[in-house]
Amino acid sequence: MSRFDQHISELSKAIELNPRHAEAYSNRGNAYEAKGHYDLAIADFNKALEINPEYTKVYCNRGVAYAKKGQHDQAIADFNKALEINPRHGKAYYNRGVAYTKKGKYDLAISDFSKALEINPGDTEVYNSRGAACRAKGQYDLAISDYSKALEINPSYGKAYYNRGNAYTEKGQYDLAIADYNKALKIKPRFAEAYCNRGVTYYHMGEYDKAWEDVRKAQSLGLQVPADFLKDLRKASGRER
Repeated sequence: MSRFDQHISELSKAIELNPRHAEAYSNRGNAYEAKGHYDLAIADFNKALEINPEYTKVYCNRGVAYAKKGQHDQAIADFNKALEINPRHGKAYYNRGVAYTKKGKYDLAISDFSKALEINPGDTEVYNSRGAACRAKGQYDLAISDYSKALEINPSYGKAYYNRGNAYTEKGQYDLAIADYNKALKIKPRFAEAYCNRGVTYYHMGEYDKAWEDVRKAQSLGLQVPADFLKDLRKASGRER
């Protein structure tokens, strides 16, 4: 029995003893969500909110479950409700920003991430996510600034090195991009996407042998390298692999 299964079993017993135990429903919902059972999680969050309609954390958690199902409008409605109850709920701003990003509403996302950072100025994940929204808008310097701030707070944040590397590549600053991918891979040696994107950067630099080496490494880690890139690399390098 996994840790989550054991937790679910214990919480189910607590609910049997007290069917009005909102926190037990909330916690069991969290355990179901952790196992990827989003419908069961949402059912438990619904029950917790029937018992306590002002349970801010549960609106936020149910919103995350909806978002993981791809139901971003329902997620945003729950984050709105959480913020209506508690306008200083930083996680609700963050999660709503993530949902807006998924919907391509980058200005709204950036606004929410900025509000989250006013409340929790040391949250590296929010800087990383705001950077991603800026990058999606083509605002590479703003994105790089956010990734750099995340790394200032946590120098071991491999994802921020990777994302900053992507922004540098898109700006054509290939040497800086390679340096960031190298740092990301030092932190996470099996980071397939970093190998792939470093390979793309080497391709742009005309270093085709290094590009192929990174492509092979990414593929060995299970990543499906985009077919269009492989076609371009074969044509430019004059070789198959």
